[in-house]
Amino acid sequence: MSLPLPPNPHTVFVLLLTLFALFLFSREKIPLESSSLFILVALSVGFEVFPYHADDKTVLHAIDFFSGFGNEALVAVCALMIAGQGILRTGGLEPVGRILAKLWKINPSLSLLLTLLLGAFISAFINNVPVVVLLLPVLISVSLKTQSPASAVLMPMGFSTLVGGTCTSIGTSTNLLVVSVAAEMGLEKFGMFDFLVPAVIAGSVGIMYLWLVAPRLIAKRDLAITDSSPRIFAAHLAVLKDSPIVGVPLSKAVALTDGKMKVAAVERGEEKLFTQPGLVLHAGDHLVLLDTPVHLKEYEKILKGTLYPADAEDVPIDEDHPLEARDQQLAEVVIIEGSQLNGSTLSNHRFAERYGLITLALHRTGRQLQQLQEEISDIRLMVGDILLVQGPREQISELKKRSEVLVLDATVDLPFSKKAPLAMFIMKGIILTAAFGLLPIAISATLGALLMIITGCLSWRDATRALSAQVVLIVVASLALGMAMLETGGAEYLGSIFVALAGNASPALVISGLMLMMAVLTNIISNNATAVIGTPVAISIASQMGQPPEPFVLAVLFGANMSYATPMAYKTNLLVMSAGEYTFAEFLKVGIPLVFIMWAMFSFLLPWLYL
Repeated sequence: MSLPLPPNPHTVFVLLLTLFALFLFSREKIPLESSSLFILVALSVGFEVFPYHADDKTVLHAIDFFSGFGNEALVAVCALMIAGQGILRTGGLEPVGRILAKLWKINPSLSLLLTLLLGAFISAFINNVPVVVLLLPVLISVSLKTQSPASAVLMPMGFSTLVGGTCTSIGTSTNLLVVSVAAEMGLEKFGMFDFLVPAVIAGSVGIMYLWLVAPRLIAKRDLAITDSSPRIFAAHLAVLKDSPIVGVPLSKAVALTDGKMKVAAVERGEEKLFTQPGLVLHAGDHLVLLDTPVHLKEYEKILKGTLYPADAEDVPIDEDHPLEARDQQLAEVVIIEGSQLNGSTLSNHRFAERYGLITLALHRTGRQLQQLQEEISDIRLMVGDILLVQGPREQISELKKRSEVLVLDATVDLPFSKKAPLAMFIMKGIILTAAFGLLPIAISATLGALLMIITGCLSWRDATRALSAQVVLIVVASLALGMAMLETGGAEYLGSIFVALAGNASPALVISGLMLMMAVLTNIISNNATAVIGTPVAISIASQMGQPPEPFVLAVLFGANMSYATPMAYKTNLLVMSAGEYTFAEFLKVGIPLVFIMWAMFSFLLPWLYL
């Protein structure tokens, strides 16, 4: 069997660049936004230097590749991200979390099923990131209270939101892109619920697997971060007359502890002195220390001083009067997408001063737990990192109301503001106006985002944080690649190769093979790139086989949404992986069967319903 040759040099260039793009997108060490920008620049520069002509006309101008920034799908994706941030910021889904928390105490098994169904249902209309952000602390909280392992339920919950996102045209950015690209190529635009039937049937089977089978495939274990670090206490070390540090600089006092002692301040009577290394210590000075009880007692012995509680300096600390941390809480907080902490360090962000919290430990999946404060403060944080912090109850509660992190503590005090009902009303308006065809989703979502800001549900600062440069650039670069493949004949060429390889296979078998290929690619590279590149190829295959294009396009849509097999396939997978302390192998163990279940169901449903 001989395969057709590429129609022109520009097609060869685009196809090679597409292969290189797939390689770049699969490299974990290369930021996705950097790879996307490189592809966009390579296309624009390449076609500017070597214009593409057809019928003696310049068909593709370099500036055309930037049209993705104004693409309807990207506008809708960005507006929905902002609207979703409004729901997250106001705690609009908080009542759902409270109801689930109560139900889990009654019947954990049925509550897991209800959680999976609710997560899937909400994700059909709202970006799944705020849904996962809502459900993670609820599930961790009830697992602690019911003494059941959270690891058994977090991954199924995360996957349920991905399953639910396939049900509507606005459920994921992937759906919006496929629908938009297909419409630009002349197909009748899919409505919000046009592929609801196959998605619900297949999704129901997937949910049953996540409820009955997946929890049994995951190793049951307690989350190490909840009890792996000792608490930090504030104490005053009084310098006595016979102490070896009287009359010596502070630096020498620290040196006596092998440099381990961290002095927050030096108090001399009513005066609080700066902690310069050259400060000479006097008898009666109080060193303000923050450390573990073991270290504090060690410093007391070495420096021959007396420890006092920070809030009661009349009674020394001893066996009868131990250290106490009144009104203190421990909490685990996750760095989420859009946080200013992402890519920064705790010291650069002034985390301790800004939030009044002490960071005890840092957990990053695949690495050892780190507990040295001075090291943690200089570590560049990334999405999915979990910090174990300690501080006053009031400060922990205040942290929950901010969009910097996701709090994973043992309470269910989720943020809930007076604006929450209004935010939910606006989100319902976005969905209903688009569902009934009153406004296109790009316009209704943009209007909703504006209303979120005008009504105070969201500040401009929070709105800009909701926008992800990674999402914007990967969408624009993918649209540019898709345009280049379409205009230069690359999509038709790939379609002809696929048809040639398929031989005399039935349309149903070709649809199944195309979807499986998309499912493999989406777990290695970006799902958006998979969808945008695959859509024109799918339409070309349908055209060459003389078949209706809808089932082929839906094969791309559903295949590109099967981001279950690897943690890097989707950003919520990374959040769930860090919170549940899952291994890469566990994602494969649970995710691959789910991929095959959904693939098998859609392989039957799409030909049956559309051919």
